[in-house]
Amino acid sequence: MNIAIIGSGYVGLVTGACFAEFGATVHCVDNDEGKIGMLNNGVIPFYEPNLSEIVIRNLKEKRLRFSTDTSEAVRSSQVIFIAVGTPPNEDGSADLRFIFQAASDIAKNMDSYKVVATKSTVPVGTGKKVKEFIRKETNGRVDFDVVSNPEFLREGAAVEDFMRPDRIVIGADSEKAISIMKDLYRPLYLIETPFVITNIETSELIKYASNAFLATKISFINEMANLCELVNADVHDVARAMGLDGRIGKKFLHPGPGYGGSCFPKDTRALKTLASEYNLDLNLISATIKTNERQKNLMLQKILNTMGDVKGKSIAFLGLSFKPNTDDLREAPALYLIEELLKREASIKAFDPVSMDNAKRLFESVYYAKDVYDVFVGADAVVLVTEWNQFRNLNMNKVKSLMRASLFFDLRNVYESSKMRKLGFSYYSVGRL
Repeated sequence: MNIAIIGSGYVGLVTGACFAEFGATVHCVDNDEGKIGMLNNGVIPFYEPNLSEIVIRNLKEKRLRFSTDTSEAVRSSQVIFIAVGTPPNEDGSADLRFIFQAASDIAKNMDSYKVVATKSTVPVGTGKKVKEFIRKETNGRVDFDVVSNPEFLREGAAVEDFMRPDRIVIGADSEKAISIMKDLYRPLYLIETPFVITNIETSELIKYASNAFLATKISFINEMANLCELVNADVHDVARAMGLDGRIGKKFLHPGPGYGGSCFPKDTRALKTLASEYNLDLNLISATIKTNERQKNLMLQKILNTMGDVKGKSIAFLGLSFKPNTDDLREAPALYLIEELLKREASIKAFDPVSMDNAKRLFESVYYAKDVYDVFVGADAVVLVTEWNQFRNLNMNKVKSLMRASLFFDLRNVYESSKMRKLGFSYYSVGRL
């Protein structure tokens, strides 16, 4: 099957590369000529494990191509995916300009029946508006269907998530479109992937509801962690016991400095804004958002209450990205902490395996270490913010010998409190004493 992907960012590129790996012929389009040039040379503009190999292999086997030519991509494809960004407006709602620009480009170039599938995360009702928009633009000269097919890709594990997903959601009101989408995803039938077939509005809401629930679990366990510190309890034991309950599950019960990234902050705010348009207060989602913002500030206060005046003090950051295995800095807790500490005239050093180049565009005054041990030299305190694997088994005797003082703020609870204190660190974690 020939398919087109409009938008070659994170979602579009992963989707296109993985469909090509499944055997489809994929034409990815983007209006950024520089990005297209990089991609045609097999260069990925962001970090995502295993994606580069798939792109290079399918470029070589002619199943994957990149261009700025939307017209050819649309005309030659049976299914056209819209995978453009939906950044937040100031009020938290999703900015749909790029969605309708893509819809306009599709409408101008359709010459036969097409399935237009929205991969981008969009508010409920967008699919219906896209359908009406394309129908008006084409003046009914060509038949088409609009489908909602949300993505559930975790940054750092996107390829595995696409190849072995928990579910495929297809929202459509046309049996023909549903049949075509099922055919496109046929390779997943072999591993018995569950398919949820529903209407467009339900499909659009499923994505928001899923992300909001996961964000709520994170905010909940962070509140429990804060309570644990006050009542002499251990949040890890609390989370483990909760997770053993099949009704709750163990995933996303990991305390820390709050969630970040491209999805949870944006999607929770967009869901709240959507509900307000219908005069509905989503109290739980509002509390999730508020708790997450407070959590970042509580981590800052943990550092300031311990260190006092940080002016002139050297603070080393382990990790910058919002989670491991990605270079994505969007709404990363580390950025908030660094910005606030710089305001207080602290001297910041940082090391991250893949995201330092991105961070350099944000913080020119930060010292970016040559390697993981370089970051500790002369530091008064360490703040571990991102739990990269290479941070999990550091030589702590060496770390302590390089530091000027021995404060260690482990905001991901990577190390054992008793062992760190035995080594002579003043050790602080989240939800543990």
